[in-house]
Amino acid sequence: MSKRIEHDFLGEMEIPQDVYYGIQTMRALENFHITGIPLKVEPLFVQSLGYVKKAAAMANRDLGVLDKNIAEYIIKASDRVISGEFNDQFLSDLIQGGAGTSVNMNANEVIANVALEMMGHKKGEYQFCHPNNHVNCSQSTNDAYPTAFRIALMNKLTGYKEELALLADAFASKGEEFRNVLKMGRTQLQDAVPMSLGDEFKAFATNLGEESPRVEDSKRLISEINMGATAIGTGVNAPKGYSDLVTKYLREVTGLDLSLAADLIEATYDAGAYVQLSGVLKRTAVKVSKICNDLRLLSSGPRTGFNEINLPPMQPGSSIMPGKVNPVIPEVVNQTAYYVIGADLTVTLAAEAGQLQLNVMEPVLSFALFTSISYMSNACRTLREKCVVGITANAEHTRQMVMNSIGIVTQLNPVIGYEKSAGIAREALETGKSVHDIAVKEKQYISQEKWDEIFTFDNLIRPQFIK
Repeated sequence: MSKRIEHDFLGEMEIPQDVYYGIQTMRALENFHITGIPLKVEPLFVQSLGYVKKAAAMANRDLGVLDKNIAEYIIKASDRVISGEFNDQFLSDLIQGGAGTSVNMNANEVIANVALEMMGHKKGEYQFCHPNNHVNCSQSTNDAYPTAFRIALMNKLTGYKEELALLADAFASKGEEFRNVLKMGRTQLQDAVPMSLGDEFKAFATNLGEESPRVEDSKRLISEINMGATAIGTGVNAPKGYSDLVTKYLREVTGLDLSLAADLIEATYDAGAYVQLSGVLKRTAVKVSKICNDLRLLSSGPRTGFNEINLPPMQPGSSIMPGKVNPVIPEVVNQTAYYVIGADLTVTLAAEAGQLQLNVMEPVLSFALFTSISYMSNACRTLREKCVVGITANAEHTRQMVMNSIGIVTQLNPVIGYEKSAGIAREALETGKSVHDIAVKEKQYISQEKWDEIFTFDNLIRPQFIK
């Protein structure tokens, strides 16, 4: 394999001639063996780096600090990166030291070498288009990396919101399907009062529907960028007017409503927006996991559990117990939620660890947030497609459980009073007799006609005050 020689201030290295990255990316490949997950696994991040380099070249061209011919080739090369053509050249580990410098240089080197080839030069002939002098012109890792990170987050959140909304819609559809299924509601895992299974599933939908506005709030915070801050927010090496111009171009090329931070020094070290977003992801993960716990309980059995609903059977559940089918989809979603909840602590610690004018922990912030968004999107899709849409109800079983429960005695409180109702409950619990037989036949507290008035389906699921 042919090689080219590249150098930086630490020395020289041999680089395979066919790759588009250069010496600083090679050093990252040697130094960071942490996750084994390369940058190319997050194509939206690669795309966002292309957006940043393109907008920077456009602004630098307009301001006369970058040769127009070189700028045009950087713009064209960036477009090819944005298209995904060179995703396989982005190999830096997502968790790395250096505050993301290796990621930024990976982008600078790839774009420089793509531009060189388009100009008719060989890879590595950086005198014609240099990764630092030209592609990174008016930039620092400390503004280019977080800006690309935020653009990628905004685009990932769009897909996540769609999956979350589809899951909520699936629960709402089941709520309508199960609207006439009578069941017993429970508190502290004990019989409470009757309700509709449809209302239970509708509540799941409402619970998840509350999350989309929170995601939008987080996106608004993420949309504030610090381009032009360069190293620490003072704008060193950036020409006058660059910040506003590059932000304008970024809005145009991304189609996103990006805004320039009012205080670039504060914006260069602050990670509050990431903490907010992570908290929203954790909040949703907790909610989804709670719902999955409920699905597992409601489908437990089939003979010795609640057995109120049936989850779609996805695979045999045991290597030793024939016929056993486990709730594997809610289980895997539970586990995904645990990861996201744990990743929130990583984000919290990384955000707090910022020192003075820079937070060097952004790589682990990016890893935690990218994976959390991806995993939650996948979990919502999996739960919807492989579980929720196929759930069926055991309507007769749930109705019998309601009518045989002691919990229905609560409906008698307004008619015969709490003391008599409590006495019925105690006797039913001790003897195994039904509430109906004790209240109507033995104690004759109410007539059969009154019982029928109180215990209609509509009154059980949407109680009216009856005396």
